[in-house]
Amino acid sequence: MVSKLKSLSAALLLTAGTLSAATSAPLLMEGKSTLYQRVLTTPECVLKASPVASQGERVPAFTRYYVYERTPEGYLKVGPDLTDKTVGYIDGKCAIDWKMQMALMFTNPAGRERAVIFENMDQLDAIINAEEPASLVTPLYDSLKNSGRAEGVVAQEPETFVDYQKQFYLLPILESMESMFYDGFYVRELKIASVTDAVQAEGTGTKAASNQAAITAFKAAVVFVIDSSISMQPYIDRTKRGVEAIYKKLEAAGLQDSVSFGLVSFRSNTDAVPGLEYTSKLFVNPGEVNNAADFAARVKDLNQAKVSSALFDEDAYSGMATALKDINWSQFGGRYIVLITDAGAIEGANELSTTGLDAAQLRLEAEHQGAAIYTLHLLTKAGKNNHAKAKAQYEDLSFNSILQKPLYYAVNAGDVKEFGTRIDELATSIASQVRLSSEGKIAAGSAAAAPENSMAGDTFKLGYAMQLRYLGSVTGTTPPSFLEGYLADRDLLSHDKPTATPVVLLTKAQLSDLKDVVSGVMESANTGLLSPDAMFNSIKSLAASLGRDPALLSQKESFTIAESGLLGEYLDDLPYKSAIANIDEASWAAMGPQEQDALIRSLESKLQYYQVMNDDLDRWVDLSEGADKSESVYPVPLEALP
Repeated sequence: MVSKLKSLSAALLLTAGTLSAATSAPLLMEGKSTLYQRVLTTPECVLKASPVASQGERVPAFTRYYVYERTPEGYLKVGPDLTDKTVGYIDGKCAIDWKMQMALMFTNPAGRERAVIFENMDQLDAIINAEEPASLVTPLYDSLKNSGRAEGVVAQEPETFVDYQKQFYLLPILESMESMFYDGFYVRELKIASVTDAVQAEGTGTKAASNQAAITAFKAAVVFVIDSSISMQPYIDRTKRGVEAIYKKLEAAGLQDSVSFGLVSFRSNTDAVPGLEYTSKLFVNPGEVNNAADFAARVKDLNQAKVSSALFDEDAYSGMATALKDINWSQFGGRYIVLITDAGAIEGANELSTTGLDAAQLRLEAEHQGAAIYTLHLLTKAGKNNHAKAKAQYEDLSFNSILQKPLYYAVNAGDVKEFGTRIDELATSIASQVRLSSEGKIAAGSAAAAPENSMAGDTFKLGYAMQLRYLGSVTGTTPPSFLEGYLADRDLLSHDKPTATPVVLLTKAQLSDLKDVVSGVMESANTGLLSPDAMFNSIKSLAASLGRDPALLSQKESFTIAESGLLGEYLDDLPYKSAIANIDEASWAAMGPQEQDALIRSLESKLQYYQVMNDDLDRWVDLSEGADKSESVYPVPLEALP
């Protein structure tokens, strides 16, 4: 989604040409050689032709500008990009310095307390360092619930989920510091600034009535991603029967339009074994069917393969990629993907992989789509030696950030009856949520009453979270309006639950540079499998080819990848732990072959994911009107960095 910023007047745009003639580049950040000073505007900012001009035009909030000059009077000469295209002056008092170009996105608030933003860090520090944080936090939340305010709190996270796909919002991170709760959980303390417009708060009664009316239109989609290799026919047939049965129940209740089922089938690479017919195929798009007969007609030709694949592992990640890419998830509030297989997944680095992606990248894509991934792993006797590896893959793929657990369910011995019970349990749980929604009810109470550590319990809790997301989308929930404050990215009471996800907003040039760096490091690492010194000679050459400062390495006998300058300054100071930054020749040589190979495979899958990001036109965001397209930014999760 690309943000739309209000156009500047023709007069100011004409003035910009005159202003830019005397300038060449923005001001560099202190201590940096490639990063330029950036600011974000607040709603009070006015763009003027000169510092002494009496009038100007108000600038849309969250416009990012580069600073070309700072005048003695405190005004900033600004431009939207690095192309020597200045547009005027703004008062420095209305602008916020933005060094890291990081922002945060709130996680779904279901199952945790709403995040609060404190006026100063001391109050947040006191809670983090307390042996009994509940003694400080509980009175604070009681006050917020009773009166809407609390001592030292400047704002609170919205009650329903803010869907940034439909309404992009920017909560820039100005500072970040890692701390630890008394019980050992790490937490980031983030200084953030809101540059959103103020929003009129609805009365509680009005809001409740609005939510009740809106939730009646809630719809859900359940997409089965099923392995159809040899040995899978009994599970294919049971899935078909399960969907047919639940459709009949929905039709009897008049809810057939509220739940749709889809199906993707996957096998393996057809270049290796042409007789497999396809690697992955969308048989049923959930947006195109609404009854049992239609679903049955579309899957009647789905059967297990007639020939064996090249490996025991199948290309499950291809099936997942098809489900995430080829289905329009935005038309559904409840979004569920159910992976069914008796084999492990072909890793992205394997030559038979058709996606080049691994579990971590597909999980991030599912989170972006708001879809929960379940895995039903059939523990058949034939796959005995494959079970442990496959479990690790699918627990990673199915890890749910809302529940803080993987939605991985083993089916002992591949028992068809137990498998059928799981399918029916899931479908029934989702149908129950939709029934509540049709009655204008939120599923919170049902979620609380559902059995713990069961598929039904997990599904009810997720259903509540998805209802909150849906309400936030259809009622236009916006992030809180405030200027600056301090926020913890973990729940202040349940420390295992994240409240926010930090992302770094990379420009097209920075993402391209990241691809080049990761590709080069990966190739150097392959060289270093036999000769660590050859690897770091290759790193030196790579640094030179990418224009890094050769003086950084000229006096060093030993250096880390970070010291080579390869990891660009745009990654400096980010609150994440790089997997490669601190590797030097000695530490690389000390790794075992398996550890080295795992790192290389991780870099390969991340490299493939960067290409997915680059090609994803819908998620690039413009932060300033009139900026060159190279200045569009992409919200990259910290987990995706090398």
